[in-house]
Formats: sequence, structure tokens, C-alpha cells
Amino acid sequence: MSPRSQSVNEELRRRSRERLLQAAVELVSEQGYEATTLGDIADRAGSARGLVSYYFPGKRQLVQSAVHRLMHRTLEEALEREPHTEDGRERMARAIDAILGLARDQPVLMRQHMAGILQPEGFVECPDQQRLAQLLGETVACFGSPDAATDYPMLRALLMGAVYAAVVPGAPMPIPTLRAELFKRYGLARELGVPPDTEVPGGTCDTDLSRFFATDRQPADRPGGQYDDQADQPGGQSDDRSDRPGGRYDDRADRPDDQSK
Repeated sequence: MSPRSQSVNEELRRRSRERLLQAAVELVSEQGYEATTLGDIADRAGSARGLVSYYFPGKRQLVQSAVHRLMHRTLEEALEREPHTEDGRERMARAIDAILGLARDQPVLMRQHMAGILQPEGFVECPDQQRLAQLLGETVACFGSPDAATDYPMLRALLMGAVYAAVVPGAPMPIPTLRAELFKRYGLARELGVPPDTEVPGGTCDTDLSRFFATDRQPADRPGGQYDDQADQPGGQSDDRSDRPGGRYDDRADRPDDQSK
């Protein structure tokens, strides 16, 4: 068998990483952060466990990257849906509704995200986090801010505070109340964006998140809905055995005494 080209291997690595991101979102949503191991994520993605540590230093980095992907693509979808508009007030309303919609539809995931970014390490810098910041900055500028560099951090802080209030255990605030307060802050009419109890084509309540992850594959008919990744390992391998004695997997990052948090 002839070796794969560099471009083919790069594409296979990209798909593997995308499946890991999607699996992280699905599993943390289903069973919570603490109950989800890197091994669970690898199994759901159909990847060898060593691939997780190849792409991500640990579970926190993987989950934060996955949530940033979900946030940036949800926001992007809301801003670009039809009818397309460059009206700054409508785009601000769509941005607020998109982020609040995630707090409503994915409370477990967003609660963990808020807890994670409050850790000393803070935000995980990744392309999806940077794209999210760019979209929010563009929204502020389109809204007509004379100083977007100052007003963007304020919008981010207000959205983070609203998400926290919506997902805090035991005493969550209603999404419509938080929406009304944010709309008042920015002088937005209630009918802008996606008013409560309404839906748009494509939806804000769509629970199928696969459209946000470019895996180019569908879940195989396997237990737990895993992806069959056997043919997609970098280098054309069907597993992740490396040049270690005995061909062992490097799954140290998935052990309880390592980077499983």
C-alpha cells in the first residue's frame, strides 16, 4: 500500500479533531463534566485514546475548545440567517438571543463552561474563542459603538453574567427576564431577534449540533453512537500505537492522577 499524501493525512487529522470536539459537547451535555473521561470522549469519537492528548493537553482544554466552537458557530448562524441584515440593532438582538439560547438549551454544558473559565488558567485560547471574540466585536461595531474596543468587553461581560444567572444551580433566573434586561441596556425593541416563545427557520432549539462540527461523517451503528474512526488515524494506522515499548497507547492524560480535569 502506498503511503498517504501529506494533504490526505492533514484532512484525516482535521476530521479526527472535529469528532473529538463534537463528542466532548455531546457527552458533557449528557452526563456532566466530572462523569466524562477522556476515554469516554475518545470512544464516542471512535478515536484511539492517544489521539486526545495529541490534540489537547487535557480535558479542560478539550471541553473549553468544544464549547467555544459551539458558541461561535451558534452566534455565526444567528447573525447570518435569512433574512440577512446589516442593521446593527437587529444583529445585537440576534447575538443576545443566540447566547441566551445556549444557556436555555445547554445548561449543563454552559454551567461547566462558566466554571472552567473561572479557574486560574482562565480562557483557553483557540481559533474558535478568537472567532467568537471577533464576531462579538463586529456586532458592537455594527451597532454603532464609537469605541468598540471598550464596548466589546462590556458586552462580553454582560452576556457572561446573564449566562451565569441562567444556569446557576438552585436559583436560575428566567431567560425572558435576562433578555428584557439586556434589551433595555441596549435600547432594543422586544420584537427584534428571536422573541421568547417564537422560532426561526433552522431554529434556536435544534438539539442536533453535528452541523457545527465538520466531521464529514455520520455516527456509525455502534454502541453509544460512536464514530468509526478506524480508517482516519494519522499515518493511515487503525490505532494509535506508537514507537513505545510493546506498542502501548499513550493514554496517560486519561488517568485519574493526570490531566483528566
